[in-house]
Amino acid sequence: MPLLLLDLDNTLVDRDAAFRAAVADFLAEHGLPDSDLTWAMAIDASGYTARDEVAAALTDRYGEVVPTTAVRSLLDNGAADRVVLAQSARKALNKAQADGWTCVIVTNGRTVQQEAKIRKTGLDRLVQGWVVSEAVGHKKPEPEVFQAAADAVSVPLPGAWVIGDSPHADIAGASALGLQSVWVTDGRAWAQDSYQPTHIAEDVASAINHAIRTSG
Repeated sequence: MPLLLLDLDNTLVDRDAAFRAAVADFLAEHGLPDSDLTWAMAIDASGYTARDEVAAALTDRYGEVVPTTAVRSLLDNGAADRVVLAQSARKALNKAQADGWTCVIVTNGRTVQQEAKIRKTGLDRLVQGWVVSEAVGHKKPEPEVFQAAADAVSVPLPGAWVIGDSPHADIAGASALGLQSVWVTDGRAWAQDSYQPTHIAEDVASAINHAIRTSG
């Protein structure tokens, strides 16, 4: 049974769009300049900046007018409350399962937040399992998190495909394990020389469909 390991944020769901909408609402609610949206998105760095660092930056900038509870709520629930799963991704996951693939989400982040996204979008009904870095004590690109994903569904890791948007976390992680991979570009160009994805796709649906076709 082939194994498909899928990243969550900015791969299966557009986490940046959800967080951008949350920040825009946050700024409007507290009467803050909407031009600060660009600053906040840069600080967040697509979720790769540690939550405590983002919280400290927001508190330092807005602490006199925004309660810390509001900052906490933005970071804990802002993106999770707004993420959506594209119909094309839903269709591709259904096809993967129909073709006998075992699909597992492999995501860095905090367990409560990531599982909220998975359940809100209905991904919990479209995949056979998931692993979150906080829960397993390892984060991508460390090999242990990919192995934990395979172990969670009792499928051997060799031969798996990895699909994700991060060159470092997803594609380098797959390359180190000798796994095939699809990089989801979102309009970006590949800029790494030391490793390469097996395939490049514009979106996650195209990535899933490529893996299915290639291994069929």
